[in-house]
Amino acid sequence: MAEKDDDLPKDARIVKSLLKSMGIEEYEPRVIHQFLELWYRYVVDVLTDAQVYSEHAGKSTIDCDDVKLAIQSKVNFSFSQPPPREVLLELARSRNKIPLPKTLAGPGIPLPPEQDTLINPNYQLAIPRRQPAQAVEEMEEDERSDTNPSQEQQATDLPQQQQTPQRVSFPLSKHPK
Repeated sequence: MAEKDDDLPKDARIVKSLLKSMGIEEYEPRVIHQFLELWYRYVVDVLTDAQVYSEHAGKSTIDCDDVKLAIQSKVNFSFSQPPPREVLLELARSRNKIPLPKTLAGPGIPLPPEQDTLINPNYQLAIPRRQPAQAVEEMEEDERSDTNPSQEQQATDLPQQQQTPQRVSFPLSKHPK
């Protein structure tokens, strides 16, 4: 393993020693690469901000004050400390004073009323439409002219077949709206 440490770049050896100093003995090898990427990205961001501050001040090069200002702005806007424990406990106490609403439903997942859900089956009824009076009269005349009873029966069935049904949909529910 000593040979592998010698092959690593200096930055990777520093990350590895930091992990070891924190008591971390086992980790994926990619962890070092992830830390290096985070480290390099942070340094590039800080130096870019320092360059902007230096140009704004009219300087030709970046100095220590520009870097300090860039780091301070990163600390102020990137990292935030959690509130103190006492503040969190007080917020929890005040929030827990309000009782939870009592549930009306039984066990399981509460669902909205049946009429408000989309899982109910819908049924369609075909209601025959009435034909215009002229078409009915023509049919009746055709029926009178035929003397054959079997043809007469077919003529009375014909108006029912030619009618276009009107479709009506409604949900089947126990409770009317």
